[in-house]
Amino acid sequence: MQRQLEIAAELTARLGGGEGFHHVHWRSKLELALDCFICERTARTTVFELGAERALCSGSTSSGFPSHYTAARIAAFDVTSGDDRLALRAVVSFWWAPFTDARTGLRGAAPTLQPWVRLHLGYTCPDEPPTDPHPFTTQTNTLRPTSESCTHCERPVATSTRAPTIRLLD
Repeated sequence: MQRQLEIAAELTARLGGGEGFHHVHWRSKLELALDCFICERTARTTVFELGAERALCSGSTSSGFPSHYTAARIAAFDVTSGDDRLALRAVVSFWWAPFTDARTGLRGAAPTLQPWVRLHLGYTCPDEPPTDPHPFTTQTNTLRPTSESCTHCERPVATSTRAPTIRLLD
């Protein structure tokens, strides 16, 4: 059956320009823990790229099932910003079927019993020549508040005070 999850996150950052302004933006990649009915393992890290028609499951080397593609994709990816707030709402669509984990004996679930997500971001520093954006991440299992500082000028770039949320839509 097809299921959908909504992922929402919010950061504070200097978005209005001026002293200390760094262009902070969401990147089109995310990682999510899902139970995979293909390799029949629970809590697999699954990597998503916006626009891709499938995702990559981390698989299970201990079971002899390496990373593999799975029937999952980012169905929606909406970014909003304003008032020093940068927000993301993503919808992930994935196929799921009941199974029992071949190694642990746990029954698969949708969503997995311990949902986890890592969201990717980037920023550019106004004090260095334009290059590829500096990457950083925020994820559900990090102590809050957490802040990111520029690797070039050491000024604060963004702060996360609340963990991203994961909600089953179906």
